[in-house]
Amino acid sequence: MTTTILDRRAFIQRALSATAVVAVGAGGVVTIAASNGAWAMSLQTLDAHSATVLLQMSRQLYPHDALGDVYYAAVVEALDAKAAKDPSLIGLIKEGTTALDQAKGVPWLELSDGYQVEVLKGLETTPFFQAVRGQTIVSLYNNKLLWPNFGYQGASFDDGGYIWRGFQDAGWTGDPPAAASPPPYAG
Repeated sequence: MTTTILDRRAFIQRALSATAVVAVGAGGVVTIAASNGAWAMSLQTLDAHSATVLLQMSRQLYPHDALGDVYYAAVVEALDAKAAKDPSLIGLIKEGTTALDQAKGVPWLELSDGYQVEVLKGLETTPFFQAVRGQTIVSLYNNKLLWPNFGYQGASFDDGGYIWRGFQDAGWTGDPPAAASPPPYAG
């Protein structure tokens, strides 16, 4: 009997890859859902393989272990919606996922994290990579539900701006000296 030791990231990746259910419904609509029913996405233009690759790719581009796949699924849904309006994006995604799968002669999803990242680095300058990267940035970091996970409190204009709110409100700045903060707002 052989014992396989997995690091935390590999364990989570394997567990998550086994928890998605794919179904193709009427009209070719692809639905990918978590096996526990916690989330699902219905796709109009992307096939199940492309969607699964995009989900994992967005996770590799901006890995946050504390975030569930549902937040990365938002990237895939946004790309699917864009592809419905722009058929050239469908071709770009198909070409890109094919390039990922052919890079090492093994389907990209079956590669280790290190090899997945290596393949992605080789495609950094391609329009496919840039499209997925850009959408991942927008979908993850514009999601107000995720801001607390990143230590971001949101816009400050409602509270008079950062200069009058004080830097001490941001927990990640430590304890700045008094000289680093403006005088109290006399407003």
